[in-house]
Amino acid sequence: MNVNRSNIQIKANPKRVIINFLDLGINTNNVKRAKRLIDSILSIPENELNALYEEIKKNFEFRHRDFEHYIKLNFKNIQSELPNNVEISELRSLVLGAYFSKEYSIQSAALFNPSMVAHPNQKGLKEGEKRFVLSLRAVGEGHISSIEFRSGIVNKDGKITLDEETRFSSCSDKDLSKIYSKKNILKNTAVLVDFDQSIMSAFEESFTYDDYLDKVKDNEFSSFDDVTQAELFHILDTNYDVVTDGNAPICERVIFPNALGESMGMEDVRFVAFTDNGKTEYIGTYTAYDGHKISPQLLLTEDFIHFKVRSMYGAAVSDKGMALFPEKINGKYVMIGRQGGENITIMYSEDLFIWEDYEAIMTPKATWSYVQLGNCGSPVKTNEGWLVITHAVGPLRKYVLGAILLDLNNPSKIIKRLNKPLLTPNEEEREGYVPNVVYSCGSMAHQGNLILPYAMSDSASTFATINIEELLKEMDIYESKSEIRHVV
Repeated sequence: MNVNRSNIQIKANPKRVIINFLDLGINTNNVKRAKRLIDSILSIPENELNALYEEIKKNFEFRHRDFEHYIKLNFKNIQSELPNNVEISELRSLVLGAYFSKEYSIQSAALFNPSMVAHPNQKGLKEGEKRFVLSLRAVGEGHISSIEFRSGIVNKDGKITLDEETRFSSCSDKDLSKIYSKKNILKNTAVLVDFDQSIMSAFEESFTYDDYLDKVKDNEFSSFDDVTQAELFHILDTNYDVVTDGNAPICERVIFPNALGESMGMEDVRFVAFTDNGKTEYIGTYTAYDGHKISPQLLLTEDFIHFKVRSMYGAAVSDKGMALFPEKINGKYVMIGRQGGENITIMYSEDLFIWEDYEAIMTPKATWSYVQLGNCGSPVKTNEGWLVITHAVGPLRKYVLGAILLDLNNPSKIIKRLNKPLLTPNEEEREGYVPNVVYSCGSMAHQGNLILPYAMSDSASTFATINIEELLKEMDIYESKSEIRHVV
């Protein structure tokens, strides 16, 4: 079996910057610094503002596709702190917005852990070609993870060509007009033991985040316990919509954390093209991290322009590395996971957002997987079964990739297993930010080949191409757990 490595390397580029809000204590009890800055800018004579703003644009505008759009957004974030009855010119508002903005280098630390799906637009291709979308985890200042994209074409022979990357990056905009459904929140929170659902009686059937904030200001939730209040905030905070610039190439679109529950990162998104009743939606699972705890989240889109961020609920929603099957099986959604941090698990649900039970289907028994096992993205459907690329961790935290095959109708059953690593870091790949690692968040089948994007020691990403038929032939009939303990 040949594993054909590509010579493509997608590396981090610290020049890729976005404009973020510079938070100096707005909407907190420590707003003194922000107010001092506002007062300083308000004191600038009007006839001096133009020269100041032109100097700002000279230094920064050329680095962004729509500089003033983000400056204006950041001005809106501080409007509530302006002195009452003070009218300011548009020019002064732009200067204020610029002082409350900062450039953020989204790839300054790393760019890695890719997943791959077919692009929603397959027009204008030659016979045997497929256009794809590649998602990547970008890590910047403060080790905050965001989601980026690349696109390209794979031809009938498995040759990969990436689309040209532009020099701009643009952060997605949070849709502040999102409407929440009380009915949906009650349905989802029914599985939360410590959540007092009667708190929802304060809301109409449909409401906005501003409606919630108004009720907080009026102390309408003060009679409810702290756990319920915190959970309600978490739900509204981590369920939101964003829109990216649809006129910009996909390589410029950045999804940066928009919620406190993911303030330290949106990690390792695993996208899959999920098809149900003839309709395809791209659904990603990712790990939200707030600096203290993690929580699995969903990211849904039909066009890679508009995205919905949604929470999952239930006892099975824990740990990292969940990956959704590309279709329902026996009328249920199916997810592969890694609850407990060591084993490969599987779970079933009639509701995409509620997962109550899971079972372990594979535990670490080979010497190269003694530390832990996990998946490397959503299963790929073949004629023989569901092909799952796995990762395994062995001595000195060495990550390798493996493969298992699940029954098409009963994916809780492993029918085949590759009894040696599929991919292990070579001498070049083992050096990087986190050494001795190869890792993937999702691959794609094309023309009989598995197109496998993977990260090299958390420092860059590349591709491998493997013939699926050869891979399946290389796999052995799965033996009982006790029989594979010493397989290396």
